[in-house]
Amino acid sequence: MSLVQRVTSIEGTDREPPRLPEEWYPPALSPARGANGYGQSYGTITNGYPSPHLHPTLRGKGSVKSLRRVISYDALPHSQQPSQATHPQGGVAAYKVSTAKRLAQVIFTVLACWLASGIVFGFAALKPVLISEKVYRELCTAEELEANLEVCYEQDLRLNFFFAIASTTCNVSALPVGTILDRYGPRACAVLGSIALAIGSLLMGYAFAIPEFDGYMIGNIFLALGGTFIFVPSFSISNAFPKFSGTIVATVTGAFDASAAVFLFYRLAYESSNGSFTPDKFFFAYLIVPALIFVAQFTLMTPDGYKSVPQLEEKIEKIEDATLDVHDSDDDLDDSEIRQLRAQRREHRESKLELLEGLVGDAEFREAREHKEAERHIQSGVWGALHGWPAHRQMLTPWFILISLITVLQMLRMNFFIASIRTQYEYMLGSEKAGRQINSFFDYALPIGGIAATPVVGILLDGLSTANLMAVLVVLITAVGVLGSLPFYWAAYSNVVLFCLLRPLYYSAMSDYATKVFGFATFGKIYGTIICLSGLTNLFQPVIDALTFEAFGGNPIPVNVVLAALGFIFGFALVVYVRIRGKIVVKKQAREDAEVERMSMIPESIAESEFEE
Repeated sequence: MSLVQRVTSIEGTDREPPRLPEEWYPPALSPARGANGYGQSYGTITNGYPSPHLHPTLRGKGSVKSLRRVISYDALPHSQQPSQATHPQGGVAAYKVSTAKRLAQVIFTVLACWLASGIVFGFAALKPVLISEKVYRELCTAEELEANLEVCYEQDLRLNFFFAIASTTCNVSALPVGTILDRYGPRACAVLGSIALAIGSLLMGYAFAIPEFDGYMIGNIFLALGGTFIFVPSFSISNAFPKFSGTIVATVTGAFDASAAVFLFYRLAYESSNGSFTPDKFFFAYLIVPALIFVAQFTLMTPDGYKSVPQLEEKIEKIEDATLDVHDSDDDLDDSEIRQLRAQRREHRESKLELLEGLVGDAEFREAREHKEAERHIQSGVWGALHGWPAHRQMLTPWFILISLITVLQMLRMNFFIASIRTQYEYMLGSEKAGRQINSFFDYALPIGGIAATPVVGILLDGLSTANLMAVLVVLITAVGVLGSLPFYWAAYSNVVLFCLLRPLYYSAMSDYATKVFGFATFGKIYGTIICLSGLTNLFQPVIDALTFEAFGGNPIPVNVVLAALGFIFGFALVVYVRIRGKIVVKKQAREDAEVERMSMIPESIAESEFEE
């Protein structure tokens, strides 16, 4: 399960400490702006005086509370350079590309995600095919072969590790993929992704075609790597239609969930053909997917993507300036020529403004959007808690430590369930047939649940405070843990349904938590660290498999109970901390706002005299 699966929004606002108008500062304290627009500014108001605080220079003057930014996926930005979040660059304004072409790009991106982005997470559907094809059957002992076991102990461990290593690849690879995306754009990612998918398909195909060639593990790694390269940049396609970006992001996310069904469709074809549609034929045929993605990058897709909403809004601010109609060279013309020329400039400026507003909405639409976003910030109770802090300081707080602990645990627990659902229920229900039935139900429920949960996720994110949302997650996590430990049919089906709903909600909530607490500017570093920790921890999945088989004789209940208990403990601690600290954050921000409001009402001459004293 990849942490990059869910992103609630690719752009939003980070809270900036309130600050006074720049003209109020004496020369000694005046913010020094560098050539790139960054420099030292003074944001925190303490006893009527500004205290130093490093952050990007804010637009406008007076009590500015937030700055619109895009998510930075770059986990290793250069310390002396602004990140993509704080200083987005590149891309083309969407109005310069026809609506039909942009719509085709969105449709193709969604299809590419559906066919390629997360196919490795359909492992539960592929595993019966691997077993039927006797993959890793050579690891079985003579006694196990003589007993004609469907899958033996060492074979099952190796197959589960086959999935664990792919899941780890998805997480760890998000670090370089994010860096490449921010620095080189979506086309570079898509090209690398198509190449990785092609390599993975070839290795998997030849591994099945040539029994002596063990390319399964490395082939699955390349499939996982290719999926990440395809998925991470896909969110940026929402900039093709900024007013509908939320719908596009949700559709792309749903396509990722649906991609788990690729192996399900293949398994159904495999079974209906009585095994004649062999895996090597499937993977060689699958090569058409990376080929289409590669060709589309140079025929259909825009090389550097589209400009983000903050970039477009900056353009609107400049174009709305009527002084642009006046040039110094006008002094050399007579009055009639000046009036005609300025009228032409105004018409051109207004026509360009109309095109931009067609993308992001007019002033009323943008104001309504900002008002709605402000309401969500207030509703969350934690927005801006650590915005503006350096990433290394954010990582030392309980905000980060607790969310990391529960995420690492959930990652391990979810992947353990996906890899071993069949064997778990074969033991708990005492029947191989029952295990196959639950596995088959899960194969359908996993992609369907991810798509069906999308509107529910949106309602919960918009309607609940972050503390209450975390509480809902803890309840679901505990319920899944309890149901997963009960040896009954009704508990098994209920567990699968709740798991498939919890999975998308959990990752959406984590993304929402990260942007509200840590901010968009440090998203790459914060999430990158969590991704690495989760990916590396997932390598312990084979240890849990071995513990289940060797220490408990194949009984998964003890492991499930322990994981459920730890999830409840970490989750409960997170909820309590967020609820308590959230109240403190709200009070602190209210004091800052009140102080800057008081200072803004003081006549400028008096404020300047206070600074001089």
